[in-house]
Amino acid sequence: MAFWNRRKSIDALHQASDGPRLKATLSWPHLLALGVGAIVGTGILTLIGVGAGLAGPAVMISFALAGLVCACAALAYAELSTMMPQAGSAYAYSYAVLGEVIAWVVGWSLILEYSLVVSAVAVGWSGYAVGFLTGLGIDLPTALTVGPHVAGGVVNLPAVAIIGLVTGLLLLGTRESATLNAVLVVIKVAALIGFVAIALPAFDAANFTPFMPNGFGSPSLPFAEAITGQPVVQTGVIAAAAIIFFAFYGFDAISTAAEETKKPERDLAIGIVGSMVICTALYLVVAAAAIGARPVASFAASPEPLALILREMGQGTAAQWIAASAVIALPTVLLAFLFGQSRIFLGMARDGLLPTSLAKISSRGVPAVVTVFTAIVVAALAGVMRLDELASLANAGTLAAFAAVGVCLIVLRLRDPGRERKFRAPLFWLVGAITVVGCLVFFFSLQARTQLYFLYWNIGGLVIYLLWSAKNARLAKHPEQAG
Repeated sequence: MAFWNRRKSIDALHQASDGPRLKATLSWPHLLALGVGAIVGTGILTLIGVGAGLAGPAVMISFALAGLVCACAALAYAELSTMMPQAGSAYAYSYAVLGEVIAWVVGWSLILEYSLVVSAVAVGWSGYAVGFLTGLGIDLPTALTVGPHVAGGVVNLPAVAIIGLVTGLLLLGTRESATLNAVLVVIKVAALIGFVAIALPAFDAANFTPFMPNGFGSPSLPFAEAITGQPVVQTGVIAAAAIIFFAFYGFDAISTAAEETKKPERDLAIGIVGSMVICTALYLVVAAAAIGARPVASFAASPEPLALILREMGQGTAAQWIAASAVIALPTVLLAFLFGQSRIFLGMARDGLLPTSLAKISSRGVPAVVTVFTAIVVAALAGVMRLDELASLANAGTLAAFAAVGVCLIVLRLRDPGRERKFRAPLFWLVGAITVVGCLVFFFSLQARTQLYFLYWNIGGLVIYLLWSAKNARLAKHPEQAG
């Protein structure tokens, strides 16, 4: 069978793979905590300032738009993950529905997403950690706290260190790391609720005027900068939504835990949809409280905007508390995405698209080799890159994966309407269409160089696929498992 026609059987996804499987130790509270832990992080604690700088007070609309697209994607993920409870997430669904080549592109994009999310969050965590230590009178040298893009910077050592710490936790075992994650999520959500309680009394409606200083914005032509030779700078509500999109995703990490879930047919839908509902409501309230408390210009450029707002309100102790909670709890995002990244690698390795040595499972039931490998790569990126660059490029990978899931939802409903579905997304045409169209609009609202970097990444990936993966794929050797 030619590689461009290869498609994995959905029934084969339910069969045991070669070698040891991951241990089923998680239930829906663990998944809900994993989702909230992944979603609530650098996006709301740090990127709210970046988004406000692009859209002004209309960043509230940006949050709503990003939340709408992600909510539809979450519904699609919930249906597909309960049908195909495999570790590979969107990659596995694409393999079964759209074929091997598309699955490779999606998997390769997910590798980009998860790697850069971990790096971006580590950089965001470093900003809060350095600010927290400064508040205690401990000043770390610039050379060791920022990358070379800042004058005097060499390496962001705190970002590298936190990735190493979280990796060690993951190697202890899935249930152990999930339990600690749940505790840290409670701390993080409590901190945001505390911020709202302190900031709301200072609410000033005048801070919402002018509401939309940079307009609504619009997508640019695909790869416009490369075509025209002119720099393209995106601002406005859509551009902010494309960046703030980073603040919402993370629920897809839940789908990578499908194989480790005790009752995937029930628990995956609860975890995915539940975490999105909780986080969307929390984000809108926090954004409104932040803008109402201080003018956007006062915190748009800050690496720790919520703590800065509290300090400007004369709430130094509360600001220190917010910074401390971020330092303590932001690693939940690192944990969730490092967890998800290793499972994406695992799924691709099991299918022969990556070296099968990456699929080894340790005695504690975790993919130790690929977890350590992933940690080394993302730590190197976090040490030298800027937060906005990391977040923007991570968004590109996520948008590709989410769009593929939206397509998979529609195609599978039309191709195989009678197959059992433990969870059914309502109005599948509308849900799938909003997911796909929203992701395309957001992609072309990213900076032009981000689009180009994403294109280069996938061209390189396809070269690897054609030269090695297509010949070593499991379906190339076992065509009977094809759909």
